[in-house]
Amino acid sequence: MPEALSYPISEHTLDNGLRVIISPDPATPTVAVNLWYDVGSRHEEPGRTGFAHLFEHLMFQGSAGVAPGDHIEVLQANGASVNATTWFDRTNYFEALPAGGLDLALWLEADRMHTLAVTAENFETQREVVKEEKRQRYDNVPYGDVMERLVALTFPASHPYGHTTIGSMADLDAAALTDVQAFHRRYYMPDNAVLSIVGAVEIDAGLAAVEKYFGHIPAGGAPEKLITAALGPIGDLPREETSGEVPADAIHFSWRLPARATVEFDACDLAMTVLGHGQTSRVEQSLVRRGELAESASASTMALIGGNSFGLAQARARDGVPIERVEEAYLAEVDRLAADGPTEEELNRAKATFERYWLQSLASVDSRADALSNHAMLDGDPSVINNRIAAVDAIDADAVRTAAATHLTTPQRATLIHRKENR
Repeated sequence: MPEALSYPISEHTLDNGLRVIISPDPATPTVAVNLWYDVGSRHEEPGRTGFAHLFEHLMFQGSAGVAPGDHIEVLQANGASVNATTWFDRTNYFEALPAGGLDLALWLEADRMHTLAVTAENFETQREVVKEEKRQRYDNVPYGDVMERLVALTFPASHPYGHTTIGSMADLDAAALTDVQAFHRRYYMPDNAVLSIVGAVEIDAGLAAVEKYFGHIPAGGAPEKLITAALGPIGDLPREETSGEVPADAIHFSWRLPARATVEFDACDLAMTVLGHGQTSRVEQSLVRRGELAESASASTMALIGGNSFGLAQARARDGVPIERVEEAYLAEVDRLAADGPTEEELNRAKATFERYWLQSLASVDSRADALSNHAMLDGDPSVINNRIAAVDAIDADAVRTAAATHLTTPQRATLIHRKENR
């Protein structure tokens, strides 16, 4: 069994509820600051979707001490890389910069946490920016609507995962400034956040700096944790077909999997790696290389905490090959994995793939800070980064077979077909 990793982890909670994780790494001259808020698209109410992602944009539009747009400019002028992302379960804001810039990064994050300018002008401007982003990244690119359609096939519309993070543009158009301000007050507060600092930082000095910049921000009364009951497998084989300007006919499948941080999810993740990750995977070998039915084929998981996760698979047909043949061949591999499970060689290769990914994700201070915030918020335990490899390595072939037979069978799938539009 692999030895556990030993990244240092020092946990603290300020009086206002802000959870702070500091992980010194004296070998690097840089420091990463990573702030996760416990709000994502699953926290949005029906008719009010897209708010979590909207704030990913609004948070860069100025606060009491920072002019609109200056947050990024000031950090970049001091050698930082900076960005933010929104997902189903969370929103995160992060920067990595030379060690001397730690105070600047903390001050900027604290200032916008406490005094963000949620004004009518900023709201209107960023609402249009989000709409343009949707047009560019979802509406006007090949297969850009895959996730939106698969989400709708996999979960009921009323489910927290029943809509994508970009949200509904109709909902954003209908939103009032007061709605957006109320969303900000509900979720953007110290007691609904995790702050991780990794790199060239000493624990005492780092904690003192956090207290200096964040300690005065009052707690906001964080909302209760959103607990979502797990749904059973997909029933009735939901299926949808669409056509458009895509390079090839394609088929997509989805499954409801167990929530993350469970042995069952990890076993499903290993099964999907065997099925469709990399050049040695089953569908790559049988559909792409030997069968010459598909130009690409893959499978993956999406780890989520709200009762269920996603299992996803796709294949694109070669020219002249009916997509129905690709579907039949793909599902035959799904059935074979559920019936027989992985070979020891396949399982060992899947575990090695996970270990390589995990070690790479922790190699840089910025991604390590993100991992600490991730596991502190979603799993309640940042030390997961040190023992995750060993936990996955402990899963045997029978557990993977059982997980596939329970959660990844062909009668439990949803299916989406994209057909190339004839011109």
